[in-house]
Amino acid sequence: MLKGLRVSMLLLAVMGNLAWSFSAKANFNGKLTVEIDGLKNKKGQVCASIFASSEGFPSDGDRVLQKQCTKITENPLPITFNNLKAGSYAVAVFHDQNNDSTLNSNIFGIPSEGFGFSSNPEIRTRAPRFSEAAFLVAGPDTNIQIQLKYF
Repeated sequence: MLKGLRVSMLLLAVMGNLAWSFSAKANFNGKLTVEIDGLKNKKGQVCASIFASSEGFPSDGDRVLQKQCTKITENPLPITFNNLKAGSYAVAVFHDQNNDSTLNSNIFGIPSEGFGFSSNPEIRTRAPRFSEAAFLVAGPDTNIQIQLKYF
């Protein structure tokens, strides 16, 4: 009986450690580094927005989880987002050449500044859906690359 009790206690300790380990990993605050490549020039800034769901993606500023604009100092340009929980996200980026914090477009609605999305989906006649740009943050450090497109 004493041997059975020791085995039970050992199993209980191991299971407790595993449960704590899994919950600690699920509650981490991760860092995402977005490397933006393909800048046409160093004029203006690059603005990046991260979304945690399809609601508002890719352009509703009220639904953005985090947003930042960064002066262009190098190409490729890294932008970092901190304190992200584990989960699916999508990033929308644009090259704000005239510093007006808006993705400008011509009279036909075609962007006149560079833009891009996480997962680099093919762009044809519409912006991508969240599911087409989504990626997973599942560890403390995640790195993605976005290739800007210009029309």
